[in-house]
Amino acid sequence: MSCRLQSHAIYMGIHPSAPTGNAIRILLVEDHPIVGEEIYELLATYPNIDLIGRAQDGQEAVLKVDTLQPAVVVMDINLPIMDGIAATRLIKRRHPHVVVIGLTAAREEYLVYAMLKAGAHEVLAKENAEADLYTTIQRGVAAANTILILKEDQNNSDTTTSSDKSSELSAGRRAANTDSENL
Repeated sequence: MSCRLQSHAIYMGIHPSAPTGNAIRILLVEDHPIVGEEIYELLATYPNIDLIGRAQDGQEAVLKVDTLQPAVVVMDINLPIMDGIAATRLIKRRHPHVVVIGLTAAREEYLVYAMLKAGAHEVLAKENAEADLYTTIQRGVAAANTILILKEDQNNSDTTTSSDKSSELSAGRRAANTDSENL
């Protein structure tokens, strides 16, 4: 994003790390190679998902969020070096706009509670990921009020500028807020 467009996006209330194009930028954090590959392949089947990276421990996840600026982090709770709970707490402190979705194979309620308290939007059982992960990502992005910045398709000859699109998104947001206030 150019400096001018980035400044305009911040002015318009759009965070520069919000997803670009029609895709939600996702970082996957999973230490088990086979499970990580299965979840990565599952995420790759979803429309509008941009898999921007992977991490294998909580410390690596925090560093990658700093550099890659994802909109969503799909995070295992049980990780080496730094667990998913501590990593989520740090990520949410540094990047409160990032949506963290916890994944766990464990059923202990205290882990789920700790992950939610650390700032996770939701925690899913890994065995339910195939059925629930995509809708959980969509709900998390919507709940965080993340605005998808529409990027012109390389093959599209649309002449609408990014500035015009940002204004349209902002106007739509104001109209939605006005409608909800009138209810």
